[in-house]
Amino acid sequence: MRISARADYAVRAALELAAAGEDGPVKAEAIAQAQDIPHKFLEGILNDMRRGGLVVSQRGGNGGYRLASPADTITIADVIREVEGPLVSVRGARPPELSYTGPAESLLPLWVAVRANVRRILGEVTLADVAAARLPEQVYDLAEDPAAWVNP
Repeated sequence: MRISARADYAVRAALELAAAGEDGPVKAEAIAQAQDIPHKFLEGILNDMRRGGLVVSQRGGNGGYRLASPADTITIADVIREVEGPLVSVRGARPPELSYTGPAESLLPLWVAVRANVRRILGEVTLADVAAARLPEQVYDLAEDPAAWVNP
């Protein structure tokens, strides 16, 4: 799985909004500056998130963006799916849409297992968890494995 700049920026922008909480809307310029995200690129991402119902926007001098739902109800997977589509796909298809034959037949359960594990992590961790540095223990366990930090 590859996390694109777009997905990374979307999650970081959503985390800025989660950290702001009910303090009012946050301007795109402030998010871009705080997270070192190109402003024009961020505007497109925020518009996609708005169309998808993750954020709401307010116009005017006191305008900006805020989360459409509480941060503890929005997962990292929700944000990534909104700006990128499915979390795991193979050649643009979801694993259940694939079929293999011969020696490649066992690839299907492998791709489904990869998808399930990605969903298990990103689908259970909320914006509130990350913003408060309260990741699930399994995330810390995986991240503490020295092999996780080394490219083969």
